[in-house]
Amino acid sequence: MTRTTPPRPLDVEALFPGLAAHRGTTTRLHPRPGRPDASMSSVGGPLLWPADEPWPVCTDPHPHGRGRRPADIHRERRLLADAWARHPDPGPTEEERLLLEELRRRHRMVGENGERRGGEAEPLPMIGVAQLYRRDVPDLLAGPGDCDLLQVFWCPFDAHGEHRTGMLLDLRWRRSWEVAETMARPPEPEVVGSEGYVPEPCVLHPEQVVTYPFDGLLPEELCARIEAREEALEEAAEEAEVEEWDWPTYQFDLSIPPGWRAGGHASWNLTDAAVLHCPACATPMELLLTVASMEWDGGSTSWIPLEERDPAVRAGDEPTGVTVGRWGKLNVFACPADPAHPHLKSIQ
Repeated sequence: MTRTTPPRPLDVEALFPGLAAHRGTTTRLHPRPGRPDASMSSVGGPLLWPADEPWPVCTDPHPHGRGRRPADIHRERRLLADAWARHPDPGPTEEERLLLEELRRRHRMVGENGERRGGEAEPLPMIGVAQLYRRDVPDLLAGPGDCDLLQVFWCPFDAHGEHRTGMLLDLRWRRSWEVAETMARPPEPEVVGSEGYVPEPCVLHPEQVVTYPFDGLLPEELCARIEAREEALEEAAEEAEVEEWDWPTYQFDLSIPPGWRAGGHASWNLTDAAVLHCPACATPMELLLTVASMEWDGGSTSWIPLEERDPAVRAGDEPTGVTVGRWGKLNVFACPADPAHPHLKSIQ
């Protein structure tokens, strides 16, 4: 089934003359639970990975010998989904609660003789997060040369960077037509540090939509007009003693859609808005991919696809099972001058 973004509640270009010059597009990926195969763009699905090519591993030294088993995480999600869909008495039974307690246990990696495994120096298989074929995603930035497939991996432990608390991301571009035989059973980590690193298999329903820059990156005069309008609306709501606003705002309803998407403008809701520059050539970088914890939330329900406006058919706002930070999003940036240059990321 296709996914269609509703028309915006206001004509934002008419509301703010001059904004049309900053119009762009982004491709909402609309991941939803399904059964993708390696020939498809997907989140959490099988990757088109050559049988004779080593699978990506994390070689950063950090503890990774204790955590949750990926199979237990998938089973927990299925159990909860079935339990809460049950009628007339939704929710886990007492027997299911006991099983959930067992599935949520953390385990240690041990060898055949009971010795502990997963030491800091032991390579750790990375998790395949997503793959995107350029044929499916109009706003996906070009890869090196004639590469047509982007594959995204990450380490399933927060143990990287200066403070040993950050994520490690690995992007791979390839030419899909060169893969003759696909790896049948890619390695996976025995345990993971967080369930949010384990995606559920999702098919994509790409949709290109119009988008505008984060307000802090617009020209000063235009940004001031947007802020003045919204401050006036807030003051009017306070005078009328309205506790919750119900008017469309630029940031939540009129500019940048929530959820997984490729290309367009990045959202900067946690940090100051910034233009990142390529560490190799200083070219201003562009948004490659947004990995989101939620497809929408209470502040962005106007973006719920038309096909899912009815709660009875709604797939839910967390279809992938992925959690970034504290239910935020990961923006990944690439260099448009040379896609082979190092990427940058920002968690928002």
